[in-house]
Amino acid sequence: MNEDSNAKVVGKGGISMLRGGTALSSSNVDAKGLSLKLAVIPPGAVIPAHLHVDFETMIYMLEGRVRHEYGDGCKLVMENRAGDFLFIEPGVPHEVYNLSDTEPAVAIIARSAPDEREQTIPYDRDAALMAEEE
Repeated sequence: MNEDSNAKVVGKGGISMLRGGTALSSSNVDAKGLSLKLAVIPPGAVIPAHLHVDFETMIYMLEGRVRHEYGDGCKLVMENRAGDFLFIEPGVPHEVYNLSDTEPAVAIIARSAPDEREQTIPYDRDAALMAEEE
């Protein structure tokens, strides 16, 4: 389902515009190789562990602070705040925590896939840790 089902994309002749929405992707424009999204993580929320199968991700933090737990078993940790740029390679498992209980974390996310939702899969960090112990 289109994230911006109530927002209308307008334009012709090779330029499209979305006013009042949160994302451009192959679901609402004729994108062939990228997507762009305004992401808001509510206070105290967690984006469960997942990985991007075959695309790169770049993030610019606009507001707030988050913690990325990432890599095999999500054992590595990095904290990010407003003003930080991030790059996530394809296939790197990661889980994202909003570190504030009162403020949202807001970021602009660019991906090298127009259909990133279809290429994002859950990652079972517990199973990865158990497999590592065997």
